[in-house]
Amino acid sequence: MTVQASQAMRVAIFGATSGIATSVARRYAELGARLVLIGRSRESLTAAAMDLTVRGAAEVEVQEADFGNTGDLPRIATSAWLRFDGLDLALIAYGTLPDQQEVEANFAKADQALLLNFVSPALLCGELARHFEASKAGTLAVISSVAGDRGRKSNFVYGAAKGGLQRYLEGLRHRLFAVGVQVLDIRPGFVSTKMTAHLPQGGPLWASPDQVAADIVRAVEKRKEVLYTPWFWRWVMMGVRNVPGPLFHRTSL
Repeated sequence: MTVQASQAMRVAIFGATSGIATSVARRYAELGARLVLIGRSRESLTAAAMDLTVRGAAEVEVQEADFGNTGDLPRIATSAWLRFDGLDLALIAYGTLPDQQEVEANFAKADQALLLNFVSPALLCGELARHFEASKAGTLAVISSVAGDRGRKSNFVYGAAKGGLQRYLEGLRHRLFAVGVQVLDIRPGFVSTKMTAHLPQGGPLWASPDQVAADIVRAVEKRKEVLYTPWFWRWVMMGVRNVPGPLFHRTSL
């Protein structure tokens, strides 16, 4: 059966060329969704749009954006919203994974890490939330990280940014609950993407982008509030959070 464009799910993905975002977009394309892809490189976005069209997307639009330019976020959000006269789902999927020693030693890199992992996504959420609130429907999904669950010396700048984003989403969810808007906090563990290519990979704690994408699509459908993906990270991080301080300080986590 052919999906009519006017009836298809309207999905915007901010940071659309990241590994997880690409896999999510492909899953929605196979469901016949209308997609707007937002990112820095028009060339990469155009290539992704062609792939998604072949996979079954009803429509695909592309939109260039610099998420580091926070002053432009209101325009970016509104432009994406108006592409299909509203959205059913907005996924914020951009961020960086900085080296902890570098951001401790370099003010500019610390500033950029906090900007792209907390300040910019939070401000973009605020802009999108106004649109969703007015429509009284839809889903705002944001990729944070299990790293935000507890500060650890190995990545506390990144973890602080993601932890701040988690609290922001918690408050936003409280605000939007009454109007029926879902706010989904997505907390992946280790995922094999370009962002983690410099890390040793393999083993039971690592997941593929497609595994995570499947969990995200399912969580949106089930209207979950917080998603740990893969599932076992909920219990891993519960253990990490509950290690007593005196013992925790002796670890190298």
